[in-house]
Amino acid sequence: MSTIAEFEKTDIGTIQIAPEVIEVIAGLATIEVEGVAGMSGGFAGGIAELLGRKNLSKGVKVEVGQREAAVDVSIIIQYGNKIPEIASEIQQNVKRSIEMMTGLHVVEVNVHIHDVYFKPAEKLEDDDSQLRVK
Repeated sequence: MSTIAEFEKTDIGTIQIAPEVIEVIAGLATIEVEGVAGMSGGFAGGIAELLGRKNLSKGVKVEVGQREAAVDVSIIIQYGNKIPEIASEIQQNVKRSIEMMTGLHVVEVNVHIHDVYFKPAEKLEDDDSQLRVK
């Protein structure tokens, strides 16, 4: 949904929240969770695209009504974490953040894990240790 939804009428005007605002809130709430390597922009050529912190809304899709919102977040998880626990924490954090900041009721938060991130192997200080013969 790309239009600005009318959220609330007051005595002196209306309050409108653009879906992009909800996307950014959801993206920030997602990357706050330990174990999330980053947002995923989807599958590009069969490989999940890892988005940096600059593109928080790219891995998020929202549907916003006048009182409710539904959110889908696509992530890349760091290897070694328990996926169900991380996903549950994301759901709770996204729901809490959106409801606190906007007053919208979040009816669902769907978490899509697109890939697993492996930390690059650290280089050894002593390159001679890789040699068989010194």
